[in-house]
Amino acid sequence: MIGYAESPLAWGLTRGMARLLGVNLPSAVVEGWLTRRELGQLVARCEACGQKSACTAWLAIAAGTPCLPVFCPNKSALEVLSLRH
Repeated sequence: MIGYAESPLAWGLTRGMARLLGVNLPSAVVEGWLTRRELGQLVARCEACGQKSACTAWLAIAAGTPCLPVFCPNKSALEVLSLRH
C-alpha cells in the first residue's frame, strides 16, 4: 500500500481530491503514469497548504463534484492527471 505515515492528513486530503476526479493515486504509481516522486510532491504541497480545515469541509460535501476548489494547491496537477487517466 502506498501511503504517507508522516503526513496522514495531507495524504488523505490529496487522495480525496484525486478521487473526485476519478484518479486513484496508488494505482497511478503502480501502473507507472505517476512517479512516486510526483506523488510525494502532491502530498508535500498539500502538507504546506494552510487550507486543511476548508479542504476537509469541502470534501465532506463535494461527493460527485467533478471539479476541485480554487484554493487547492494541487488543483491543476490533479486535473492534468485526470486527463491522462
